[in-house]
Amino acid sequence: MKRRPWKRIGIIAAIVLGAWVTIGIILAGGGNLPPSPSSISMNLHGGHVVTNRITTKSWTFDYDKANLSPDGLTGSVDGVRNGVVFRKGKPYLRISAAHIQLDIQSLDFTAIGKVHVERIDDPQHRSFDTDLVTWTNNAKLLRMDHPAYVHSGNQTLRIDGITVDFDANTIHFGKLGGGVEIHH
Repeated sequence: MKRRPWKRIGIIAAIVLGAWVTIGIILAGGGNLPPSPSSISMNLHGGHVVTNRITTKSWTFDYDKANLSPDGLTGSVDGVRNGVVFRKGKPYLRISAAHIQLDIQSLDFTAIGKVHVERIDDPQHRSFDTDLVTWTNNAKLLRMDHPAYVHSGNQTLRIDGITVDFDANTIHFGKLGGGVEIHH
């Protein structure tokens, strides 16, 4: 009767199994990792962005395209129309802009490109056209630091900067240019 070399077969099987497990451990995780959810930006097309500050709304925008950061705290919005800035929880100004950079955490935004601002329910139908508007939510300030054109009826006035303080209910005008007819 022939003896089988079980001891030798067992040693070879253990070496092969050990090599297989070792190679498996070394190669594990060597592939490409999927991106973490916090590193993927969000792209939105056509929609409505609403930001709330505790219980009172600060602003709302309808847009064509939005791109938010992975954490959702900052972003850019293109093709803004029917934007509304609220004063004491009520719609106060309507805004449209080519592009808006926004900070959802502080509720600040900067509108650039062709920007149109008008007071809601203004009996004199006044509106402003400019290329830069900055809203600072904490201070409740709307600033137009570039030249702005104020339209009222068929009259237009050029102003080299406007600051609207929502809390104090004041408007500060920079240097004026143009003519205005005043009727008694």
